Amino acid sequence: MRLPRIHPLDTLLIFVPAAIAVHLAWPERSTAAFVLSCLAVVPLAGLMGRATESLAARVGTGLGGILSAGLGNAAELILALAALRAGELEVVKASLTGSIIGNLLLVFGAAAVVGGVRREKQTFNVTAAGAGNATLYLAAVALVVPALLHHGADLHPETRVPTSVAIAVVLLTLYLVSLIFSLRTHAHLFEADAEAEKTTHWSMRRALLVLGGATAAVAVVSEILVASLEGAAHTLGLSRLFVGVIVVAVVGNAAEHSTAVLMALRDKMDLALQIAVESSKQVALFVAPVMVFAGLALGRPMDLVFTPLEVAAVGVSTGAITLVALDGQSNWLEGAMLLAVYAVLGVAFYF
Repeated sequence: MRLPRIHPLDTLLIFVPAAIAVHLAWPERSTAAFVLSCLAVVPLAGLMGRATESLAARVGTGLGGILSAGLGNAAELILALAALRAGELEVVKASLTGSIIGNLLLVFGAAAVVGGVRREKQTFNVTAAGAGNATLYLAAVALVVPALLHHGADLHPETRVPTSVAIAVVLLTLYLVSLIFSLRTHAHLFEADAEAEKTTHWSMRRALLVLGGATAAVAVVSEILVASLEGAAHTLGLSRLFVGVIVVAVVGNAAEHSTAVLMALRDKMDLALQIAVESSKQVALFVAPVMVFAGLALGRPMDLVFTPLEVAAVGVSTGAITLVALDGQSNWLEGAMLLAVYAVLGVAFYF
């Protein structure tokens, strides 16, 4: 009898019951609960991603593309909602910017290094990459405008939320427009990437069960992570800004990180770049606006006014990935440079 193949990330599922047990039995051990819950989110996010991919493959290209777009950052969205409900607005906003810079610098940087070590160069579709980067650039501009108004034009505190709501509407509109571009008018640019990666997908029933179970587990683990955040941050000497930008952002996107690196290793840089850029786009165009409206619904009004360092980090990351993608090819040195920029920003956020 042939045993089913176990995904490497699934071995980390042991941290799910471990995090719950520590949180319930030893609530004072917040650091242990925080670390375990961070580790537990990684395999759960991976399960949600694979379940979403299987559902998308079963329902057809159009609806499948919408499902993938809507659920692509589901784990991160649940984490952000848990932090929002707890009033950790600084962590929520920091995780948004952290996801953007992490995907563009850490994910694609690692992918370019791993994929390019044994190759002189790797190539990708310039048109698809350019369209993705252009949309991401416009989203980044919209995200930094509230901060520029606040820090440069002395924006009145009472107008921060209304301004952010208006910008959130623009971002969601741009998100819908980008979906039309990638799923309708220029779907052929992205279908080639999807066809290049042939995967054995789960049945509809299994995908739905896994997605539902993983979503519930992520919700539980996210509550533990947020509840233990303050104590862990104090014990480890980390600021909420650093925890949001680096720790929470990396944890929420770890599954996608591994997938992008694996694609680059197989010399499929179109897919690797698409994962990095599309994930960042979804955070900027979908997750951020949803957080603004969710904050209003939960009585935790959240604006899109980020710190000057976050604004600079988003600008630097967007510019860096655009420069790399201009010529339609990458090499390991360019990847190393992106990782170096991420390390520099990480040091800045730490101090």
